[in-house]
Amino acid sequence: MHKKIRKNNKMLANERRNKILEFIQEDGSARVKTLSEMFHVSEPTIRQDLEVLEKDGHIVREHGGAFLKTMSRQVSTLTLQHTEHLDEKRKIAEKALEFIKDGDSLILDSGSTVTELAAILHQKKNLTVLTNALNIALLVGSNPNFQLMVSGGEFKPPTLSLTGLKAASFFETAFVDKLFLASGGVAQSLDLTYPSFNDLVVKRAMINSAHETYLLVDSSKFGKTSIASLGNLSQIDYIITDAGIAAEYEKRILDLGVKLIKV
Repeated sequence: MHKKIRKNNKMLANERRNKILEFIQEDGSARVKTLSEMFHVSEPTIRQDLEVLEKDGHIVREHGGAFLKTMSRQVSTLTLQHTEHLDEKRKIAEKALEFIKDGDSLILDSGSTVTELAAILHQKKNLTVLTNALNIALLVGSNPNFQLMVSGGEFKPPTLSLTGLKAASFFETAFVDKLFLASGGVAQSLDLTYPSFNDLVVKRAMINSAHETYLLVDSSKFGKTSIASLGNLSQIDYIITDAGIAAEYEKRILDLGVKLIKV
């Protein structure tokens, strides 16, 4: 179920279009009616936004909505679209690996940085891994030393992930040593934000199921605000990011009592 953006958050057209694109990149498609309700603008305005995004080559319009242009290729090749800051993401993943011990039980969230961690997990032994990401499941499932469990839920093609209440209920019944969590952005308010409301219930269930939570985000995510808020960073135990994080955010995070690790 999609929620509305607060009315006092009036957006310029370009900002709104960027948020619409983020939403479609996360969910794969969107209806005009849904976007109109979310952003408190008319359906003709949304159609104009979608026309601009189509001209820019990001989406394909269809009757009543639009879908992500690269969606079928991403699903068929099991690859994620977001490959920016790949060097930083790989360094973050390598640092995160240092916090995993043989025999640990883990939740791996969907996302490009967590995928980089999944790709190097073979360096550990006897792990139990729970995930809602199909690409991560295939990476982890190829290792006979690992026990893998995958959630059910509603499939989101662009992120190759499963979401919604069924996915959340899977994690609500689990207890693991460590969660490696992704985020769409960390707002100025230090809220964790995501491009889709559907994922919030899943992320909360993951956090509640883990003894320790590690947020894996590159420094470009700080100051970035997506549509849906999961709440303050204080619910995270560790943040692993790159050295590009601004001093302002570093100080405020440490003031929260969250451990910050830079690579």
